[in-house]
Amino acid sequence: MRDLKAGTAYFLWVFGAGFVLGVVRELWLTPWLGTRVAELVEMPVMLVVVVLAARWTVRRFALPGRMPTRVGVGLLAVGWLLLAEIVLVLGLRGLTLAEYLGGRDPVAGMAYALSLLLMAAMPWLLGRAGR
Repeated sequence: MRDLKAGTAYFLWVFGAGFVLGVVRELWLTPWLGTRVAELVEMPVMLVVVVLAARWTVRRFALPGRMPTRVGVGLLAVGWLLLAEIVLVLGLRGLTLAEYLGGRDPVAGMAYALSLLLMAAMPWLLGRAGR
């Protein structure tokens, strides 16, 4: 149960920050810089959010240093994030999953995929860096 709560809390921190930053990106950065650059500018900020949220989650829920536990919490958070994106973004935009994926910029899309991998691994990576 602790891992479920930890993964959900991690997701909520990242999703909340991403939602706010996404509004800023869509309303101000994208018209000014274009989609690719706006998404890439947002990535380092989101990486900081991921690190801070993972650190808070590990400490708040006293997650043991074992890789399966920490990566499991990270994967759960990423799963929640992808589910929220599919339900909310596709629902709000009225797109199919194929249309959404086909419309993504390939460079920013790859950076996003890598950021999801980092998010999944971050609770474990923080433990490794602390040693």
